[in-house]
Amino acid sequence: MSRQLEPIARMVAQLSRLPSIGQKSAQRLAYHIIGLPLEEVRELAAAIYQGRKAIRYCDRCGNYATEQLCDICSDENRDGSQICVVRDPRDVAAIERMRDFDGLYHVLHGTLSPMEGIGPDDIRIQELLARLADGKVKEIIMATNPDIEGEATASYIARLVKPMGILITRIAHGVPVGSDLEYADEITLAKAMEGRRQM
Repeated sequence: MSRQLEPIARMVAQLSRLPSIGQKSAQRLAYHIIGLPLEEVRELAAAIYQGRKAIRYCDRCGNYATEQLCDICSDENRDGSQICVVRDPRDVAAIERMRDFDGLYHVLHGTLSPMEGIGPDDIRIQELLARLADGKVKEIIMATNPDIEGEATASYIARLVKPMGILITRIAHGVPVGSDLEYADEITLAKAMEGRRQM
């Protein structure tokens, strides 16, 4: 690559490190950024830097926050008797978009994965158990992904929580609304059959 294009190559290299951004997408983004007025580029860079600098983890649930507690944990109108356990803060955002759950969350920041060397001490399980000590929580909703790691994590937490007398539930899995049965795999169909309910 010619010397004058080295700044573009550096931009492409950095942009391609982002998830779901391949080399071609990174190149398109780099060329788009080059075409912007310098003030807009400065604002974009400042927003990214300041946003990252301002975000921290909630001291209670582990969600993204700008203060000690996130907006959800500091909301007194939320139902403190329910905690929905999720893998990461993106899952909190997904459930919140539903606008149907008014309980609290607990973000594990990972799932159990012996193959990758991730055990119970590597994710926020002890913090969850500490939150249950006061007896106010009546239900734990396991909302980890329906993959091997998510299922193993949900089962492990269920074994720890059940002796406390707290109801532990698992979100339903199965055929997505609007999809065709012929395209569903065997595991998805099996989960849909297991989770069937009376009409």
